[in-house]
Parts: sequence; structure tokens; C-alpha cells
Amino acid sequence: MLRLNWLCLTATILALMLTGPSQAARLKIATLSPEGSGWMQKMREGADKVAQATENRVRFKFYPGGVMGNDQAVLRKIRVGQLQGGAFSGGTLSGYYPDTQIYAMPLKFKSMEEVDYVRRQMDPIILKGLEENGFVTFGMADGGFSYILSNEPVTDVDTLKQLKIWIPAHDKMIMKAMEGFGINPISLPIADVRTGLQTGLIDTVAISPVGAIVLQWHTQVKYLTQIPIVYIYGILAIDRKAFARIAPEDQAIVRAVMGQAWREMDAMNRADNTKALEAIRSQGIQFIEPGKESLAAWYELAASVNQQIIDGGFISPAMVEMLESHLDDYRSQQARKHD
Repeated sequence: MLRLNWLCLTATILALMLTGPSQAARLKIATLSPEGSGWMQKMREGADKVAQATENRVRFKFYPGGVMGNDQAVLRKIRVGQLQGGAFSGGTLSGYYPDTQIYAMPLKFKSMEEVDYVRRQMDPIILKGLEENGFVTFGMADGGFSYILSNEPVTDVDTLKQLKIWIPAHDKMIMKAMEGFGINPISLPIADVRTGLQTGLIDTVAISPVGAIVLQWHTQVKYLTQIPIVYIYGILAIDRKAFARIAPEDQAIVRAVMGQAWREMDAMNRADNTKALEAIRSQGIQFIEPGKESLAAWYELAASVNQQIIDGGFISPAMVEMLESHLDDYRSQQARKHD
């Protein structure tokens, strides 16, 4: 009898192995985005369409508002299988694929038109790199430029050095950039930033306009410096092994539906950031625009900082060369139009 049971168990295991990917999956996704935000609405819309198109073989369960912890906690839970994915800012996944941070090099872009041109060329390369390194993604959602929001007017780097500046916890490239600017920042999880501003632990942050409003950080500052410090984006990333357990035909549906959702989110976020910038201005926050000499000094120092980032191995030289080549192409095209 024992031998018979063992043979039955072995046969069952072999049958399961031969059937290939699972025909049903529940993808548990965590994010810091609060419930009710545009990001959550779009992700839920996409999830509903996926469930309908796959006849509930693939379902998403979201954990918004940071209930699963900060980004590093979410990544740990993905590694042990407690979660299957997360919606992150791009730099969160730099430990798997460092070149995700290529757009976050300080002061590389001068306009959103430059961003759009470069992204058309380079987004597919970044997404491919992430998939090769363990994460299935569905596109990037515009996060806009991060601006300096502070309780003291910031026109130059020397002023910035005197302030208590926040940077995200565990972000080594941003720490390197701050060191290059001669700044000693204060590292905190995103969930602790508003409290830090309220208590005076920090008095300066860099974030996109829509991010500042969604997280309510704009209620704790008085000034916004109009320099596009870095470009940021959001990304939905699912563990590749978990995704592989979905039947191939359902994988195709998830890619198509969530890809469309993220394209819509990309456009939505661009419009929302424009509105958010005006909303911040209308609430009495004073906009600071550095003069030409000061701005030139910012860009000169940023070029030095970016070289330190490359030398430190945070981003591959080949990726930087590609970015600069596309920027040169775009700027040359614009110069010819104005000749």
C-alpha cells in the first residue's frame, strides 16, 4: 500500500510538471501610491480588464499606500514570494539593472521635449534590460522633473549646502550625487518625509509637482526652485519567475492590457504634473528662478557630478554615451530649425 501511494504521488508530480505553466495566477502588487490616486485608478482599471479577458485566470491584488513597507521591504517580499511585484520609481530596481537610473543623472535634460525624444529611443532598452535581469515590465509612466522644494529660497548650490536635504533611503547613486555637490543629505524612507518636514528634521526635498501634492509635502514648504534637477518615472515590475507560471496566452493578454494602461498613465501623468505645478503656485509657494550665471554654475557642477557617477560604476559608460548622442541629435535638430 505504501509503495502504491508513493507511485501515485510521483505520477501526480510528473503530471503537474508536464502540464507547463499554471492556468491561473494571483499577482500581489505593492506600491507607495495612495488609494484613490490616478496611478491606482489606472492600475485597477487594467487589472479588471485582465481578469475579464482571461476569465479570472489572472487576477491582481494591490496593496497601496505603503502598507507592505518601503520599496526595499517590497523587494525583499518579492524575493521570498510573498509578493509578485510592485509599482516603483525607476531607480528602485537599480540593484538588478543599474542603467535604470540613466534618466536620473542630475541636470541632463533641459526640457520635456528632450525627455520625450530620448525616451522614444531608450525606453525599450531599459525595459529589455530589466526583463533580462528578472522583472517583467509594461512600460514607463512619466514622473516629471524633480524640483527643489524648501523652506528657504534656493538660488545656488552654496545655499543648498546649508539646508537639511532629504534623499531616499538606500539610494547610493543619489547619495553619490549629493556628495559631488558638497551636500550632506539626510536619508529617510518616503513614508517618513512629511513628518520630517513637520518636525524640522529636514527642510528641503526634491520631488515632482504631482508627487509633492499626492504626498502632501507641498503643505510643509515655502519655495520651489525652477531647475529640472532630475527626470523620474514610474514602473510596474513583476517577478519574471512568477510571470512565467502564467499560461503563455494569458501572458500576452497581461502584456497588452497593462501596456496600454501604462501608456495612458504616461500621458495622464504628464498632464497632471503641469496642473500640479500651477496648483502649487496658486497655494502661495514662491517660485525661485536662478539667474543665468547661477544656472550656468549649476550645470557646470552637475557635469562634474555626472562624471563621478560614471566613474563610480553606477551607470554604464555605453548607456551614458547613448543618452548624450540622442541629446546631441535632438539639440542639433532644434538648432537647424532656428537657423
